[in-house]
Order: sequence, then C-alpha cells, then structure tokens
Amino acid sequence: MNAPRRPVIALTGGIASGKSTVERCFTEHGIHVYDADQAAREVIEPDTDGLAQIIEAFGPEVIGADGRLDRPAMRQRIFADRDARRTLESIIHPRVRLRLQELALADTGPYCLLAIPLLAEHIGHYRWVDRVLVVDTDEATQIQRLIARDHIDEALARRILASQATREQRLAVADDVIDNRADATTLATQVAALHARYLELAGHDR
Repeated sequence: MNAPRRPVIALTGGIASGKSTVERCFTEHGIHVYDADQAAREVIEPDTDGLAQIIEAFGPEVIGADGRLDRPAMRQRIFADRDARRTLESIIHPRVRLRLQELALADTGPYCLLAIPLLAEHIGHYRWVDRVLVVDTDEATQIQRLIARDHIDEALARRILASQATREQRLAVADDVIDNRADATTLATQVAALHARYLELAGHDR
C-alpha cells in the first residue's frame, strides 16, 4: 500500500505519560486521532479473518458465549507462554498496521495522528509515517500516576514500566517531544505549537 498523501503523525509514550490528554488536545484543534488499541479490537471482531485465525491457532475455548474473544481466557493462555503470545501478536499486529494505514489514507483533515502505545517496540513497521511525536515524562511521575489511576502498589507499577520500552528508547525514535510534567496550560501551549507546525508541514494556513 502506498504511503498516505497527507502527513501522518505517530503519537506514542509510556504508560501514564498522558497520551490520552494529548489526544484530546489535538482533537480540540479538529484533528482526527486513530487508536491502535481500538484497531486491535476491530480486527478480531466476530466474523473477521483475524478472529478465525485466532480460533484456528488457539481453539474455540478462547471464544466467549457472545462469539467474541474471551480476553481474560486469552490473557491466561499467553501470560506464561511466550510462543503463544508471539502467535497472537503475529495475527493481530499486521492487521492493526493495515487498518491504521487504511484510516490514514481515508482521512480528510490536513493531517492525522495515530496513537500507538508500543510504537518504539515496532518502529520498523511504521516507516511510512511522517513524524513520531513522543509524550514524555519522568519515571517517578509515571509511577505516581499509575498508583493513583489503577490503585496498584509501587512494585507492580515498576514491573509494568519495566515491560515496556524505556524512556530513552522512545526518545530515540522521536521527531517531536511533548514534555508532560507541567500543568495543563503548558501542555495545551505545546500542542498548539505542534499543531501549527504540522499544518505548515501539510501546506495549510493556520
């Protein structure tokens, strides 16, 4: 598939870095944000080829009474089985990438954003995006937010962070960075500046 005609910005960041807040800021500027997690749900809906391949690989026991993937059962299946996890990812991830590219191609705005939490881990598959925007914050802030948001202890919060790409790995793939350690006003100012830059990249007047 050819690269999208309009600029496509891949948005990423570690857990509890504030990606959702940044997404909302861009949507307030009229920009569409397409979410990889939502795409991952869509590509394994009932009657899709994706779900059929999951059934073929794991058996019908991972399907709930409603005909949809039984996510708790699947999590248990792949939790301690690396090969099973890789199999599941090999089914879902290519379909997610294709879905995001289809959405970007169909977008009618001056530019669009793709929210991809695990972008740094899979950057090689997204060479077709125009820029990478990283929402950055320090680990201490992430841990504090995770504890407050998910009502977990610090040890679990640290394990969750350790399972993702490091802050340094994310920054290494960044074209643009939003520092999300400050207040909401500062964040909105940063987003507004990037919005103006992306409009310029797209050849649009502000």
